[in-house]
Amino acid sequence: MRVKSMTIEKKEQKTLYDYQQRDIDKIFGRLQEFPENYNLLYQLPTGGGKTVIFSEIVRRFIETTKKKVVVLTHRIELCGQTSGMLTEFDVKNKVINSNVKNLDDQSEYMCFVAMVETLNNRLNEDQLTIENVGMVIIDEAHYNSFRKLFRFFNNCFILGVTATPLSSNMKLPMKDHYQELIVGDTISSLIKKGFLAKPVTYTYNVGLGSLKIGMNGDYTVKSSEDLYTNALMQDKLLKAYEERSKGKKTLIFNNGINTSLQVYESFHKAGLPIRHLDNTNSKQERVEILKWFKITKGAILTSVSILTTGFDEPTVESIILNRATKSLTLYFQMIGRGSRILPSKSEFSIIDMGNNTARFGLWSDDMDWQAIFKSPDFYYDNLLGDEEIERSFKYVMPVEIRKEFAKSKQIDFDIEEEYAKTKRNGLRSKSVLEKSIEQHALMCAENSEDVFDARMLSKLLDDDIEFRVRRYSYCISKSTKNYRDWLQEDYNRKLRSRINKVFL
Repeated sequence: MRVKSMTIEKKEQKTLYDYQQRDIDKIFGRLQEFPENYNLLYQLPTGGGKTVIFSEIVRRFIETTKKKVVVLTHRIELCGQTSGMLTEFDVKNKVINSNVKNLDDQSEYMCFVAMVETLNNRLNEDQLTIENVGMVIIDEAHYNSFRKLFRFFNNCFILGVTATPLSSNMKLPMKDHYQELIVGDTISSLIKKGFLAKPVTYTYNVGLGSLKIGMNGDYTVKSSEDLYTNALMQDKLLKAYEERSKGKKTLIFNNGINTSLQVYESFHKAGLPIRHLDNTNSKQERVEILKWFKITKGAILTSVSILTTGFDEPTVESIILNRATKSLTLYFQMIGRGSRILPSKSEFSIIDMGNNTARFGLWSDDMDWQAIFKSPDFYYDNLLGDEEIERSFKYVMPVEIRKEFAKSKQIDFDIEEEYAKTKRNGLRSKSVLEKSIEQHALMCAENSEDVFDARMLSKLLDDDIEFRVRRYSYCISKSTKNYRDWLQEDYNRKLRSRINKVFL
């Protein structure tokens, strides 16, 4: 009787929202219909309260069936967080970590929380057996490491939980392991209801032609580091931060430790409050860095592959994606770190430095998760490619640069239109760039007192020049990075020469 009264008391303290209760009822409907040998997948956006939902499911399942539950996670931090939430729901649970070699005390618990690798090792070595298990819950179910444990729980109801029902390995689709998907509330709905912060997205066009795809289907670390550590990209990142995030608590996500360290150096040199974190930091260092981030106003944390899951800091006001990714799951995870609400925070910023928004759509756009779950190949095949994305770029001169060219009435130049004229009139294609150089030289001259001022102004045109060269390379169907780099160097050399002649 004592346990029952405690359960009722706890349930009164932990209020479930309408959408959470609705989804719990749906899942229990499936449980009653298919109590054994059924794999169900449940989708809910990051910040929607997945852990709260499955903790209540665990509590209710144990109470109604008297069977045990195993909850699986893929990171040690998630084990602790999950165990804590289960305890809040008055579910007495035990964490199976590397220190647990056997379960002599398993009769004292109805729920076990384990890291997938730890439990897999114990079960394979016959070191432990969990008796009377009726349900297995898999957190972050899109990771494929969980599949290896399915064979140990053949007669159970398996519930996978994820924000993105798209496998981390496109060769192992989730529909092969789950019979059904239940979709929860959308991000836009949760924003409207006040459960998630509203995103304000800023995109910066980035040429990704030099990036290479690795065996895992995403961009390789090496090719990403080559692009994102160069001085132009570092300068572009710093300017983007100063334009859109200055003074906001900011998370910067990178694809590579060298990139993150370079970001740290650039921002530190600019006098900004920044720290770097990656998986080589010790546990003590990580605790200290995250504490600093939490208590420091306007703090900036640059990181690599470590804060996408298991990290919850509601005071984050800005997310910078200083990387490109082909992973929809990673895209949602990174942005989700800024979506928590506070009384003083109803919106957050997203700065995209990797064309990710063009590839996947806005983070808050509604997704047809059922279609993606049933036909992941079709979804992947219809994603925009990098070249297709870049062909749609349009350069817009920043306001502060436009002021430097205030005396110039005409600053735009349509490369495609000029190229079409050369084809119609039988002219050399290179005449397109020559006309472009002429216009840029005139812009520099009419806004300068002398040749030295004009040369300094020409350096402000780097982004415009890069854009024009890229458009030209598309026109002539010769768009390798080496060729574009050569064209851009040649363009700058000829522009300096033309400026000199204007002032003679």
